[in-house]
Amino acid sequence: MHDAVVIGGGPVGSKVASLLAADHDVLVIEEHPVPGRPVQCAGLISEEAVRLSGVRPTVLNRLYGANITFPDGRTISVRSREHKAVLIDRAELDGMMAQKAADDGAKHLYSTRYVSHAVHGDTVHITTDAGNVSSSMLVGADGHNSKVAATMPDNAPAEYVRGIQADVRRRADDDGMINIHVGSETAPGFFAWEIPFGDMTRIGLCTSWAAGPPSAYLNALLKRTGVKDEEIVSKSCGRIPLGGRRRTYGDHMLLAGDAACHVKPISGGGLQPAFRSAYALAETVTEAFDENNRSEKFLSVYEKRWKRDVGRELKRGYRLRKMFVSMSDAELNKAAKTIDKESIREMLNGGDIDHPSDLMLRMLRHPIIMMRLAPLMLRAGVRGML
Repeated sequence: MHDAVVIGGGPVGSKVASLLAADHDVLVIEEHPVPGRPVQCAGLISEEAVRLSGVRPTVLNRLYGANITFPDGRTISVRSREHKAVLIDRAELDGMMAQKAADDGAKHLYSTRYVSHAVHGDTVHITTDAGNVSSSMLVGADGHNSKVAATMPDNAPAEYVRGIQADVRRRADDDGMINIHVGSETAPGFFAWEIPFGDMTRIGLCTSWAAGPPSAYLNALLKRTGVKDEEIVSKSCGRIPLGGRRRTYGDHMLLAGDAACHVKPISGGGLQPAFRSAYALAETVTEAFDENNRSEKFLSVYEKRWKRDVGRELKRGYRLRKMFVSMSDAELNKAAKTIDKESIREMLNGGDIDHPSDLMLRMLRHPIIMMRLAPLMLRAGVRGML
């Protein structure tokens, strides 16, 4: 019997496995034949996320700022002297982290699908399509469509957004800037992006679930930017859980990563909060073995720990997301006109992609924004709560 079985061999599952394997017998079960495929991520992450990963993936590009285009065509550009994010090869990151987990002592079962589990006494009996395994602990790190999380009643994410992107053989005019587009015609309920890397540009977007499949919006965006069919090298798609789950712990079970809804609601990025939460998970599992207590009540401390670390950012970010989603294109244009000032652009230059809500709240305290946008933001906030 294993000490812990981790369902999901993506970067978060690998991070958890690496941390636990130092003192425990760990098995990782991954449904795909290789880690990192299919790719369902834009690959734009912070230097902190790279550091927390424990590996050094290839950096495809460093991004210093963004050109943000609003529905009426106004573009606000912000650029810092230091790079704000790096574009990495996500498939490579996943593979390197899986190898690190193996080097640290974790075992892997690939091409194996989790089916169900049941707890009897102090043992978790896990059924897969390749047979049964047993363990003392189960970690669900099986992504946005987590079957492990689904075993907990009334525990769905607050919402999902759907994303799609294409790698296009086209060099950007400025490879240090990401282009962002907002508005109901471009990406209702989220935003679109153009991320340059060498002779390629990654063009994609996410939309609210109610907007329907995002492929039509991507096709329109590609057409608007003049992309020809022969320039499209590859496409990928997926969905992102936002707003949190009711619980991230259960009897002999913990959730991690997208399965736990550890995703920044403003940007849709999940690696940094998930990697940080992995340390809280490992600490909790270690204590559970030390105390020989893996009950739901004992494991509830995990949720308290990760919320102390990243919970405030995720909660505030979701409140700001609801405010953003409730704004009309006209209100977004009005907001853009107000913030298109040198002093506010300087504030934007100091933003941190891992803590976007901090920047948003600092901006809301700016005298110009307080005076001109307070009524708009208040109305949007009220609509967002309805």
